[in-house]
Amino acid sequence: MNEVTKKILEKKGIKEFMPCQIKALDQGLLKGKSMLICSPTGSGKTLVAEIGIIESLMKNKYTNKAIYIVPLKALASEKYNNFMDEYSDYFNIAMLTGDTEADERDIMKISKADIIIMTSEKLDSILRHNHQWVQNVSVLVIDEIHLLDSLRRGPTLEIVITLMRELKSDVQIIGLSATIGNSVELAKWLKAELVFDEYRPVELKKGVIFDKKIDFVN
Repeated sequence: MNEVTKKILEKKGIKEFMPCQIKALDQGLLKGKSMLICSPTGSGKTLVAEIGIIESLMKNKYTNKAIYIVPLKALASEKYNNFMDEYSDYFNIAMLTGDTEADERDIMKISKADIIIMTSEKLDSILRHNHQWVQNVSVLVIDEIHLLDSLRRGPTLEIVITLMRELKSDVQIIGLSATIGNSVELAKWLKAELVFDEYRPVELKKGVIFDKKIDFVN
């Protein structure tokens, strides 16, 4: 693990890793292996992706780029703000969303960025225009990768994953999800290590809300 990663983890106050993070590290995250991380909400999946991004960028900080795909524009804005707060001292971060084609200003912005946050629809548009900077993408993170099963968003997400793998056969893919029914098959399709863990840091309770009161089921 490089010194920048260690500094960032120290700044975050992380002294020990959660189970899914340990498994990802043991299964080759730092060696650039693709990963499918399947674990409950709050179990530390996002940090696995962030470590993968930092390690990949620091291997060649002058050329390597990372793309972080999120399903919604609102999530893109949230992720962009989080990354700016935590990583702007080390990396150039950009966000690209919207329903229109990327213009020259957008392309200039993301061509200079190290980490680019976007929706799968926007990446699909970028890939269809053969922009040269895409060749420098070393890691592709797909948040909520279970949306491959979505009738509306799934086809586009499948296309961008397929195109990225054709353009960059060595791209490290890191898929994140708390809900995948066919994780073994998906990991095989991605040619990725399957990291499965059921550790949940916060107990999950079931209950019924009625008249502003919650009755929990034992």
